[in-house]
Amino acid sequence: MSIKVKRFRAQPVARLLGGQGELGGLMRMAQLIGRAQQLLREQLPEEVREHVFVGGYRDGKLTLITDRAVWLTWLRYEQPRLLALLHQHRQFEAVLGFTLKVRPVRPPKAPPRQSRALSASAADELSSCAADTRNPRLKRALERLASHAERGESR
Repeated sequence: MSIKVKRFRAQPVARLLGGQGELGGLMRMAQLIGRAQQLLREQLPEEVREHVFVGGYRDGKLTLITDRAVWLTWLRYEQPRLLALLHQHRQFEAVLGFTLKVRPVRPPKAPPRQSRALSASAADELSSCAADTRNPRLKRALERLASHAERGESR
């Protein structure tokens, strides 16, 4: 049996988050996006606030995502004002413009329920099987299944 030497040792979290590594850069970007979201939310009219989200930053452009085309059109007209607002803060001086996207939010759709019916004759068969069964657990299960039959309707 051989023992393999670990080449990398665990690093303190402070070094991972604050350093020049990928995780540190990702955390800084997430904080900047959160700050941009907060600044924009403060300046947007109340009816628009819940419909506009900051989606990311790439190549000098801040991505704004909205759930409806009407808000996207409104954002197109408001771009110069929002850009001037962001440029008032030193951390957003590099933002050259916006990329606007519509991503409709659809509520989760429940799958259609497939109901199955058990005929009276099938229930009779299950009941007769339950009567002939010696195993008490199986007998109870068969009786429970038979109780689901649609009595009174003939198929």
